[in-house]
Amino acid sequence: MTHSFKYKAIDANGKIRNDRMKAENLLELEQKINSMGLDLINYKKQKPGLFGVREKSVTRHDLINFTFQMEQLTKSGVSILEGLADLRDSLPEGRMQEVLSSVISEIEGGKTFSQALNTFPAIFDSVYVTLVRVGEESGRISDVLRDLAETLKWHDELIAHTKKIMIYPSIVTLVVIGVVSFLMIFLIPQLIPFLEDIGGEIPFHTKALIWTSNFMGNYWYLVFGVPVATYFILSKAADRNPALRYKLDGLKLKVWLFGPLILKTNLSRFANYFAMMYNAGLTVLDTLKICEKLVNNAVLVQAVIDARGQIEEGELISNSFKSVEIYPPLVIRMLKVGENTGALDESLLNISYFYNREVKETVGKMESAITPVLTVVLGGIMAWIMMSVMGPVYDSMTKIMG
Repeated sequence: MTHSFKYKAIDANGKIRNDRMKAENLLELEQKINSMGLDLINYKKQKPGLFGVREKSVTRHDLINFTFQMEQLTKSGVSILEGLADLRDSLPEGRMQEVLSSVISEIEGGKTFSQALNTFPAIFDSVYVTLVRVGEESGRISDVLRDLAETLKWHDELIAHTKKIMIYPSIVTLVVIGVVSFLMIFLIPQLIPFLEDIGGEIPFHTKALIWTSNFMGNYWYLVFGVPVATYFILSKAADRNPALRYKLDGLKLKVWLFGPLILKTNLSRFANYFAMMYNAGLTVLDTLKICEKLVNNAVLVQAVIDARGQIEEGELISNSFKSVEIYPPLVIRMLKVGENTGALDESLLNISYFYNREVKETVGKMESAITPVLTVVLGGIMAWIMMSVMGPVYDSMTKIMG
């Protein structure tokens, strides 16, 4: 069982270091600390609290930099063990340095580079470990690390681009919800007695406003709580029920605007990793087996499984993907070109490039479209409120003047 230790150590220059490290026992803790060029002074086993022990994490940027630097070192002829030691010594104190120390210890204990990385599945996923293993077996470790670094960088840029573009619409949405909630819960209730005292017949749109305000004022916890609770309940239920997960993921692909975006993002990721693994030397069947874990949608995962099953029976790759009726004609056409020319990896990279560009363009269009739509929604609600409040006042004034 792995435990978290808080330790105090000293280096050769007499510098004291206080940090945390995970280890199965004291012996492993000492070995890891010694491999970092430190001597253990004292330690204390950390007891997990209500939310567990908070630990430093390895970011995507850390992983990209590590992969790029290892590619450069191995390309220059530096051995894996020497390269890892150089990187560990050049890193600032933190989780990544601890991970590299553990990897070095594992390799010195007789494991291969890929086996050592596999001890940290939360950092180095199955794709990463598998490709490193293929690189070791084929003698192309530097080429594999280069492709990995480029793919990780591409994926990071895609995520950053999507988050950056969606920030402004998200802020506008929150502002709209906040303004409408304030009007309905706090302002309108102050005007309702005034509207009722005016006399005369209250228009339907004013009654609707009063009813909406009363409902939100009395049941605000349901208005805001039910959507959040429904989301979490469905998420938990879907995790336990594959059939429900399949139905929900199928609905996601049909949602206006967001469905095509989800499909394009998954297609781009699938094609990019497929090309990288195929180019590294993995067979089509092995590559598809790994790609099942990369696609973040149950419907698309099942499509990959079905296509792989047909390929195992001797069907062409393009025909197999065509038969599942999920993938667009462009994907099928490019797969067929790759089969005919013998350059399947290039065709897959073309698919990835096309859908990567499509994702960026779609997100950009969504940003430019969402803001005006939300502005119109807010303007419409304000017009409804003004008409519902001022309408009865105007009618009463007209009767008095008449």
